[in-house]
Amino acid sequence: WPSIYVGIDVIVNQETPHLDKVSAPSLLDLLVSLGTHDAQFHVLDLGSIFGYQPGTMIYLAGKLLHHSVPKWEKGERIALA
Repeated sequence: WPSIYVGIDVIVNQETPHLDKVSAPSLLDLLVSLGTHDAQFHVLDLGSIFGYQPGTMIYLAGKLLHHSVPKWEKGERIALA
């Protein structure tokens, strides 16, 4: 189907500290949190931690800002990025 996005990743139950390699530095990436988890979303370059419960959507300059979802306590995590 037609999409405004360059690519879509499905991430399941992974800790993911990284910079996005494929993203354009001038564009924002959309991250969607799904599942039954209690994870947090860290933006390491800003020293920020955000709630990342299922249903959360985050826009982020993923090529410019190191970000991660560290180990969570319970549940399954699915992310669309």
